[in-house]
Amino acid sequence: MSTKAIKIEESWKKMLSEEFEKDYFKQLVARLKSDKSKGKIIYPKGNHIFKAFELTPFNKVKVVIIGQDPYHNPGEAMGLCFSVPQGIRVPPSLKNIYKEMHQDIGFHIPNHGDLSSWAQNGVLLLNSILTVQHRSPGSHRKYGWQKFTDAVIQTLSKHKKGLVFLLWGNYAKSKKALIDTESHYILDSPHPSPLARGGFFNNRHFSQTNRILEEQNKMPIDWQIN
Repeated sequence: MSTKAIKIEESWKKMLSEEFEKDYFKQLVARLKSDKSKGKIIYPKGNHIFKAFELTPFNKVKVVIIGQDPYHNPGEAMGLCFSVPQGIRVPPSLKNIYKEMHQDIGFHIPNHGDLSSWAQNGVLLLNSILTVQHRSPGSHRKYGWQKFTDAVIQTLSKHKKGLVFLLWGNYAKSKKALIDTESHYILDSPHPSPLARGGFFNNRHFSQTNRILEEQNKMPIDWQIN
């Protein structure tokens, strides 16, 4: 399988070209094709698997938010962690993110959960696992996606400077070892899920992120969603 077969934004294709040629990635693609041939329903749809990369090219990345795997119900997954298309009920974790933003930066809470504007502003909304089977959370955790997205994090760490990594929950925090803390900033907290019993609140990550960016003479993130 050649990199030409991978439909991913060009700057990312260049940075990750060696990864696409590795055996684990070829096996991952073969497994997904096999699942589809057997009639299994996989989310997100094929042209949205690499949506985070499409909306946030490599040279535009300023902030990285790391999620786990896509939503597993119909119509929810769109290739951006924590995000759902307009018209889909806002998930509980995202509701809590919105609440924290309202308290932190006076964010006006929208009536939808589409975070595409964040991605277009330089926030890479990266799930560690990029696909999932219908109504089967974590079903693709052994497919090899973590090797790929770990390589994404390491590539960002090596070739960029001054990124802000937002690590929410223990799973995201486990990625700290992939990040050069001399070159980048890490803000961590409990997960925004209601299961974290409010531990996410008052972390002020959104105002802190913009302060860090401004100290580097970078444009802050426009967090407001219309």
